[in-house]
Amino acid sequence: MLVLSRKKNESIVINNDITIVVVEIRGDKVRLGVEAPREVPVHRREVYDAIQRSQVPDDASSSSNAAQD
Repeated sequence: MLVLSRKKNESIVINNDITIVVVEIRGDKVRLGVEAPREVPVHRREVYDAIQRSQVPDDASSSSNAAQD
């Protein structure tokens, strides 16, 4: 993991087309702004994990059913 220090209004750039900006620092919370192309999904980690859990592949359910036969 790359760890960077940034101050308010400073940013980092990922792959030439994604920019992360420190918008605000208040106590132990940091607000970040994300600028990315529309085709790049951007989610909070807990939302991403929920999406991944909801996308159970059909192969996994059919193989578990086959094991029960």
